[in-house]
Amino acid sequence: MEKIFKVVKNGPVADGVYEIVLRGDCALIKKPGQFVNVKIDGFYLRRPLSVCDASGDLLTLIYKVAGRGTEALAGIRAGAELSLLTGLGNGYDTSKCGSRPALIGGGVGVPPMYLLAKRLISEGKKPLVVLGFNKKSEVFYEERFKELGAEVRVAVLDGSYGIKGLVTDAVSDADGADYFFACGPEKMLKAVSDRLSCDGQLSFEKRMGCGFGACMGCSCKTKYGQKRICKEGPVLEKGEIIW
Repeated sequence: MEKIFKVVKNGPVADGVYEIVLRGDCALIKKPGQFVNVKIDGFYLRRPLSVCDASGDLLTLIYKVAGRGTEALAGIRAGAELSLLTGLGNGYDTSKCGSRPALIGGGVGVPPMYLLAKRLISEGKKPLVVLGFNKKSEVFYEERFKELGAEVRVAVLDGSYGIKGLVTDAVSDADGADYFFACGPEKMLKAVSDRLSCDGQLSFEKRMGCGFGACMGCSCKTKYGQKRICKEGPVLEKGEIIW
């Protein structure tokens, strides 16, 4: 459903990574892992962005400047209004995990892990949060996760901070995770799925046209047939994925 939100603030939180806080109707955002589709003036297609946080009437999104659309979004100032399609996607199902889930986010796959960590901690669970970045200057939200009370590990590919390497170098079966939630590039998701023997849910990043299942542009093949990442996804279960 289309909703109008007002920009509260919009600025960088890391190298090339921005946080935008909006005020509006967040009622349709029911689960961590859902996303919104943002209309940017001058661009035909909306930009899908994962929900980082939704509290009361405040919505937080994080995005990486990667093209003309997100560059234009980075230039929007407080007080401006944006049209959003809200409450899109299926989101993560927290009822399927035990008391020690691993939350694994890579790059712009980190934001949905924040709302998910808040939800899990409110349910009495103790998540292990693993964040992956290419370099130290791209690291964001490490302290925010710690403030929630989560155990946090940061893996940085070039070794400039935290654990040197990939997220798979920072988590294994030895950590005792009974379930995992992940979001990031497809290669990362496959590596995590191979690394951890427990079940899990993975959120996929795909280019989208409409964002609500009409155009079929983001369909993917699963063991149960074609699924639309924007509608039946973006979260899929480990056991249904055909890599």
